[in-house]
Amino acid sequence: MAFEPFQQLLRSIQGKRNTGGLGEVLNAQQIAFLRGLQKEIQPEAALTIPLSNLNVVVFDLETTGFSPEKGDEILSIGAIKMSGSQIHCEETFYSLLHTEKPIPHNIVQLTGIKNEDIRDAPPASNVLIEFLDFVKESALVAHHANHERNFMKHASNRFFRTPFKHRIVDTAFLFKIVERSIDLVKLEDFCTYNNIPIINRHNTLGDAILTAELWSLYIERARKIGCETLQDVYDRYSRL
Repeated sequence: MAFEPFQQLLRSIQGKRNTGGLGEVLNAQQIAFLRGLQKEIQPEAALTIPLSNLNVVVFDLETTGFSPEKGDEILSIGAIKMSGSQIHCEETFYSLLHTEKPIPHNIVQLTGIKNEDIRDAPPASNVLIEFLDFVKESALVAHHANHERNFMKHASNRFFRTPFKHRIVDTAFLFKIVERSIDLVKLEDFCTYNNIPIINRHNTLGDAILTAELWSLYIERARKIGCETLQDVYDRYSRL
């Protein structure tokens, strides 16, 4: 796969901020939209769709820490759409989220997101609804997804008083069944191992694109060892 289009994409969005499109205040119409969207989601359906046809949204979060139940919050969301192993370079999502709490210094150092960057960012609830509109009924994919899963579940309960219904697929399931002898954890280590240029690390859209590159490669490798669906992936993983 040629990587130049992804380098161009990343250069084009550096410094760009999505200001949101759903207004400043969560309202009844937005809640109704969200609940209608939730009714359309069938998480189990993704299990039997052929991997070559599976629509997913690969996403990443930057947060103020690791514990949403202790008050840590989402700072930014980045995502890109895929069909099977095909990455849709033009179908991306990126936004900062407003938070009143100061960003810890170590998070500023890691992500480059400063307090002044989020001061005028759109409210978290609005960004989350816009993100879910972008995702619609697609399955979600994240690298070592527990972090993203915990924050999305907490945010859904906090802002919308509704459970988070989207399936979030962890890249680790694919990696483990394909590369049994490889003991890698970090996104950059998997990229280096697969000769994927590491660009815009710890920018959520940058990390989502890197994860999409890996997902694209490992979907094809999983199919070569006989996995045609996510259910096949999970069944093989359970036998490791």
